[in-house]
Amino acid sequence: MVVAVGTARPASADPPPEPPAQPAGSPGAPVPSGAVPSGSPGVLDTPDGWHIEVSARDETQLPVAPLTTAVSSREYLVGGTFVAAVTGPGTTQVTGGTLAAGYQIGCGVLANEVKITPGAGLDIGIPVPDFDAQFGIDGSIELQPGEVSTVDIADKDFEGTEARVSITGLRVNFDRCVGQSFIRSHATLAVSTEDTEDVVTYLGVTKIV
Repeated sequence: MVVAVGTARPASADPPPEPPAQPAGSPGAPVPSGAVPSGSPGVLDTPDGWHIEVSARDETQLPVAPLTTAVSSREYLVGGTFVAAVTGPGTTQVTGGTLAAGYQIGCGVLANEVKITPGAGLDIGIPVPDFDAQFGIDGSIELQPGEVSTVDIADKDFEGTEARVSITGLRVNFDRCVGQSFIRSHATLAVSTEDTEDVVTYLGVTKIV
């Protein structure tokens, strides 16, 4: 006697549900990178035979909402690694140096404080981001040409021929800006011998917001 034996096909399983979205800043949540390209290294070949170089890598510049919530404030979350190196067949003795890193923030147009005439009897000292605002209390807003603010983050003294500065998750800001804003990193390397001081600067790629 022949008995037909069959195996039941397994029931197809439903796809697993997608994990719930993680709120920003919580463990496991995706972190926006804001990655930006780095600029060309700053290079200097000294008369006494040293090759001095300062460069950057892994840079990030992410525009974020300012903590003040003011529309005239610009704030960025920044990071990067800045590296200094001294190489070559120099004829002098390198005694050390300094690697300084930071950011430059520019603004196209600045809004000055509201100006009140002495007879108005009202003192206002807040930035107002309205280009053409005129006030019935003898006040006016004064626009000024833009300016660049330099934010120095680290200033590392070192001995030998190499140095590094790493910046992660730092917030930098600029106030009273009513036009476009610009940001770029910078790093300055100063190398010393007994009788000389050589300085070279790295400038990052300018980001426009």
